[in-house]
Parts: sequence; C-alpha cells; structure tokens
Amino acid sequence: MQPERLLKAPDRGNTNATNGISRMARLARLYVPEQPQHVILRGLDQQPAFVDDQDYELFIDCLRTASRDHHLSIHAYALMPQAVHLLVTPRDESSLPKAMQAVGRRYVAHFNRRYMRRGTLWEGRYRATVIEGERYFLLATRVVETAPVRAQLVAAPQDYKWSSYRHHIGLTLDGLITDHPLFWSLGNTPFERQHAYKELGEQPLDEREANRLLQATLKGWVLGSDAYREWASRAANRRVSPLPRGRPRKVRETPQPQ
Repeated sequence: MQPERLLKAPDRGNTNATNGISRMARLARLYVPEQPQHVILRGLDQQPAFVDDQDYELFIDCLRTASRDHHLSIHAYALMPQAVHLLVTPRDESSLPKAMQAVGRRYVAHFNRRYMRRGTLWEGRYRATVIEGERYFLLATRVVETAPVRAQLVAAPQDYKWSSYRHHIGLTLDGLITDHPLFWSLGNTPFERQHAYKELGEQPLDEREANRLLQATLKGWVLGSDAYREWASRAANRRVSPLPRGRPRKVRETPQPQ
C-alpha cells in the first residue's frame, strides 16, 4: 500500500461561499452546563484517519492530554478507521471545542508528517448533541461502543481494541475514561456495574432510539423530552431544536419605522 496516494487530501477550494453568496451564519455550538454530549468526527471523503496501531495510540494520547488540559470528561469512545465517536461532559463552554481543536492540531500534524500528505483530515467540524442523561446516557454509551459492530469491523464489541467497551465490562482498565454517575448507578461495586452493563449489552439495541441519537448529533439538536429541551433552551440561551416546518417568515428589506 502507498499511504501517500491513498491518503491524499483533496483541494476543497473556498468552502465559505457558493457562487459568490456567503453561507448563512451558523448557530453557536450548543453547551448546557453539566450535560453529556455525543460527538462524531468523520474522516474526509471516507478516507482512513487511522492506518495502524501507532495512529490509534497517538490519537488516544492526544485525547488524554486535551481532556486533562481543557477539563473534558470522557465517558465512552470508539475510534474507527473513518470515524470517531465520543461521549463526554464538558466542564465549561470552551472545554469541548478547545479539546477537539487541540486533538485535531496535534494529530493531523502527526498524520500528515507520517504519510507525507497535506491538508485537513476531517470532514468539516465535529458534530455534537447535548443529551438528556437520565433518558439517553446508557443508550448513547452503547451506541458509541457498538459502532465498530455496525461498521462490520468486528462481530462483537468486546472484540474491538479501540473502544471503551472492554473497560466497562471489566476486561481492561482504561485511564482515559471517567465513569459517569449514571454508569455508577448500575451497581454498588465495580463488579456489579460491569456485570449489569454486560447484561445490558446483550439486549437488542433500540434501533429507533439509536437512530434518533445519531440524527440529533449530525444536526446539532438537543435530544431529550419536551420538558428537557425547554429547560436546555433556557440554559443555553438559544434554540435547541429545528423550527417548525412551513412557510418561512418574511424578511424585512428595510428597517421598521420607529
């Protein structure tokens, strides 16, 4: 295999405008204090972001350093050749964006240098959604840790080396992971929690709810009950779900008279 040919980054040109028309401004990143977030980072044009164990190990070291420096708790992860899934809780509004920026800067520099390539490695910005923990945290943990199975990389999550699943069922001790209180609620001892989570993992995943989580993450909307979304909107001081469908509101072309 010739990595430099396989991993060549395409020239995107100017992605900030189309036909001379600026893109609409994006909403600010969602942040709700003390709430978990599901994060997806995808490789550019389905090209691999990891080629061998050295790449995976370096990315984990980048995550470890950035999460410590920027106060980001990592509860679950799965690193796959073309995508990264994370379940995290940021301590403050800047924790997640600064940590992801630090990871990206360090890892992409390593990857480009190692494989003699240039340019970005990822498909735009990372995608993320705030989730209602009581309702979706354990589901999100399972969605993250079964991603390699859905990608047909392994037959069972415990067979995959680059995820937190083996930590959660007691096969390894992963220093990257900070277990969430909702994981601790599974039992009074580590053995009880690991056994309960393994039993949970043996039950069929609710595909409908899993798809809702993935869609919310890709679109950047809060996932939770109506009451939770209303609370999150007030806490974040911004809209947290899409506007109702229908005729768009008319935009005034001139200022309204005083």
